[in-house]
Amino acid sequence: MPSFDLRLSTLRSAYRNGRLTPRQLVAELLEKASALNPEFNLFIHLLTEGEVAPYLDWLEQQDLRRLPLYGVPFAIKDNIDLAGIPTTAACPDFAYTPQESATLVSQLISLGAIPLGKTNLDQFATGLNGTRSPYGKCRNSVLADYPSGGSSAGSSLAVALGVASFALGTDTAGSGRVPAGLNNLIGLKPTKGILSTAGVVPACRTLDCVTFFTATAEEASELLSLTAQTDARDAYSRKNPQWNSASAFGKPSSFRFGVPARLEFAGCAESPELFACARARLETAGGEAVEIDFEPFVEAANLLYQGPWVAERYSVAGELMSTTPDAVLPVIRDVLAKAPGATAVELFRAQYRLQSLKAACDAVVDSLDFVLTPTYPRPVTLAELAQDPIGPNSLLGYYTNFMNLLDYAAVATPTGFMKNGLPWGVTVFGRAFTDQYLLGVADMLQTASGIEFVGGNRPESCARRVATNDRIRVAVCGAHMQGLPLNKDLVSRGAHRVQATHTAAHYRLAALPASADGTRRPGMWRVAENGAKVALEVWEMPSVEFGSFIATVPSPLVLGKIELSDGSWVTGFLCEPYGVLSGTDISEFGGWRAWLASERSIDA
Repeated sequence: MPSFDLRLSTLRSAYRNGRLTPRQLVAELLEKASALNPEFNLFIHLLTEGEVAPYLDWLEQQDLRRLPLYGVPFAIKDNIDLAGIPTTAACPDFAYTPQESATLVSQLISLGAIPLGKTNLDQFATGLNGTRSPYGKCRNSVLADYPSGGSSAGSSLAVALGVASFALGTDTAGSGRVPAGLNNLIGLKPTKGILSTAGVVPACRTLDCVTFFTATAEEASELLSLTAQTDARDAYSRKNPQWNSASAFGKPSSFRFGVPARLEFAGCAESPELFACARARLETAGGEAVEIDFEPFVEAANLLYQGPWVAERYSVAGELMSTTPDAVLPVIRDVLAKAPGATAVELFRAQYRLQSLKAACDAVVDSLDFVLTPTYPRPVTLAELAQDPIGPNSLLGYYTNFMNLLDYAAVATPTGFMKNGLPWGVTVFGRAFTDQYLLGVADMLQTASGIEFVGGNRPESCARRVATNDRIRVAVCGAHMQGLPLNKDLVSRGAHRVQATHTAAHYRLAALPASADGTRRPGMWRVAENGAKVALEVWEMPSVEFGSFIATVPSPLVLGKIELSDGSWVTGFLCEPYGVLSGTDISEFGGWRAWLASERSIDA
């Protein structure tokens, strides 16, 4: 049967020039999915011709130019509601048929995307391997002896096997990242709350995220930018700040990233070298690696299943376990067995410990642009899981279980293959609301790896601009520089110095009259000729503090874009023309510090 390149950009082009229609594509994909399902068990419910027809009929009445996801096929994890189709959470006795789709599903359909079906998962989204389902075990898309990863097993397979352009999963402990790592996919686990979870069967309501599986980071960036909206149906919905919009996706520049000082590979011979290659690619791209103490992150991860958060999972399946025990798989019953004995005292103690760990982890993460880890220590086989359903599954979550407890964003990124052909990858994670920046890092890593992405093509970087995150850089050329009187205005707002450098040779500098409090400041302006280089410093501060900082800056100083000596541009202080007229040109000194030194020598 025909094979299609299902990337968003490719489909968009094919539809616009008439080479393909959504009806033709969907028919072929449903046939392909039906042929694959007996071997991979990826779908619990594949839509019938009649069930998909209303979506196609509606789409054919629309202007494709007005729908950014026109005719894009997607798959839905079967703990996420699609109106009129049973939601099972991989438990037939739990199943119900919703009258309304999950908010995110409705958003995607209104943007032109076409649902193909509901995908298999570890029952009640409890598991990281994809074998805990009465609808069949999900094997890896590449090697039959390995699992797909879970719990979003079928969703990852739908994309990896070329059935869907993207798929929705969920992620509480790693369910949107482990399957991505095992199947050569991008797995975006967004900041909690920026994608609605209304219409999602909870695993842990306070921790759950809906995730995207895609072939490339660019596609995940586009999908996130289209759907990250607050939702009145979701009490845990959070507003996505403007700094985390689509414009933040790009190529990171001069970044610092954390690497665990002690890495866990569980005896794997190949993973250390693969990870070292990923780290080296980031360093080659201009990144500075900083070794970090990873133990607080590991301890936080252990709280998820060793602490009272298991009781939160039990709140969904517990009633069914008590009334119809055989409806729940034995391995799931074993995981949740201790939940009824959890007490409120234990919960509060665990919360106190988690808060302490979060303070320690945040102190690390706040000093970096992101952290790099393997997605999993080593792959596990289906045979290992059959012998021990718990231990190997827990190993897969070593680098994932802490993420939602600590409220971080994360992207699993394919970066290579093991010698047997199994996909291998890393995860980049960072502060909440830095999703688009992290996707820029993922794009850079995926491109630098040179490996083929799903669909058989080699990725080329899609970044057309510099990536940005929740920090803003500002160039200062006078009293705000390190050690000078106004530097406290930066430091008190959590700013740190990024570099000492110079402008391009297109500027002049003037010493302005002292302000009412006696503070001396320079004024800098750009000129068309007779320019000079001016010494300055670039500082970085949290974006939320930038407004209060600007409020401290008096006239005639203004903010504008300043060209640095390396040709890059940064926001910084310039001077209005009227201010320059009242100042003394000191450009010959090359900077404010040099002029101050000359003044002191004269006074002496």
